[in-house]
Order: sequence, then structure tokens, then C-alpha cells
Amino acid sequence: MTRLFFAGPLSAHATIRLDADTSHHALRVLRLTRGDAIELFNGDGLRYPAQLLDTDARAASVQVGTPIAAHTESPLTLCLAQALPSGDKMDWVVEKAIELGVHAIQPLLSTRSILRLDASRGEKRLAHWRRIAIAACMQCGRDRVPEITAPLDINRWLLARRDHARQTGDTAPVGFVLSPRGSTTLATLGPPATAAWILVGPEAGLSEPEESLAIECGWQPLRLGPRILRTETAGLAMLAALQARFGDL
Repeated sequence: MTRLFFAGPLSAHATIRLDADTSHHALRVLRLTRGDAIELFNGDGLRYPAQLLDTDARAASVQVGTPIAAHTESPLTLCLAQALPSGDKMDWVVEKAIELGVHAIQPLLSTRSILRLDASRGEKRLAHWRRIAIAACMQCGRDRVPEITAPLDINRWLLARRDHARQTGDTAPVGFVLSPRGSTTLATLGPPATAAWILVGPEAGLSEPEESLAIECGWQPLRLGPRILRTETAGLAMLAALQARFGDL
């Protein structure tokens, strides 16, 4: 079934018009024709069977059917805090993390991050990652689009989360910081809470002050086996392992 994202409210039996980009993709790229069945989603957790009514490549009309709850979200609310890797590796991280059921992604600016983003470039990258997130949901069958927030300085982010937890009295475990120096391993790990964060450093890893601050703020250092994983591999491996042990893989 062809899945398309619609950035707006959807309701049963409504007739809607797709935007120009989605219409072009459906008619010129996917070669859909009048009467073809498709599936729409807008991030509200439901999927909407629909039928293509015309072939206007600028604003195709669609008849919406009765929504369906597909239940494709993991029972574990896993969030990824990823220090920005170099080049376009973050694109890969976003796409694959969404396939593995991540709930939210927070890009971080670390001392050892090679990639540097000013405000303008940061906004463009964020919009790009959000488009990748929608495309990944279209492909893997998710009906909620994970939130991706603007890149933040890692130290400020850690302190802000700690201060918020203190103000609200939240004593739940913060999450795991992946570190080759960690004493906890997946083999010794007990079931996490229903929500957990995974913190991953850049190519050269977190600096010692950054890792120390994370531990001071309540993050548990965890080692992923005897081999050093690349930054674009480590978080995904942890997501997959937690989903396999405690989630829905």
C-alpha cells in the first residue's frame, strides 16, 4: 500500500487536496492513477485508507476512508540524544532510529563534534532531518512522527534536564550514556523504565568533562561490548538491543 504524509487534519469521508510536492510524488514518481488506493497519515497515530480522485499533479484530490489504529509504536519510550557526527551521518542516524522505534531525537553540539552549525544552518538541517523522519515513517509504517528538536549545546542541555527534574521532583532514571569506560553492560542491565534516553558522543567520543557532567546529572555509563562502535552505529545498536530485550522486536 502506498503511504503518503498529509500535513493537516484528516477525518473520515472527507475530500482533501494534497500539496504540490506530495501530488507530484504520487503521480509523477509513483505513477499512481485515478481510483488507486493509498494510505494517508498525519502523525496523529492513525492511518487513513483513501482513494485518488483525480490526477492533478499540483493538487490531487483524495477521498478519505475510515481511520485505522495500527499500533506500530513500541511500548518502550526510547529517546536518542546524538552528538552531531560529521558529514551527512546524522541523516542515517535519524532514518534508522525511526525504523527502530525511537520516540524523539535531540541533536547535540559537543566539544569534539566536527560538524559546526550556526543558527541559519541549524534551522536548515533541522528541516532536512524532519523531512527524513516523515519519509522514514512512510517507509516503515509508523503513524506517529518522532519529534526532532533543534541542536543544543550538550552541557546546557544536561544541566537544563537536571534542573527540570529537580523542580518537578522526578526521580526516574535519566538514561544511559554510552561509554567504553562504563561498568554496566547489556548483559547485566535490568529492565529499564518505560522511558529512557540514550546519550551518544561524536566520532572522538564525549570529552571527559562532558561525560563526567552526564554522570553527575544521573546518567548511567554503559559499555556496548569489547569493540568500539562508530557514533552512527552505537546509538542504533543500543536502540535495537533494548527493543529486542524489552520492547517489540
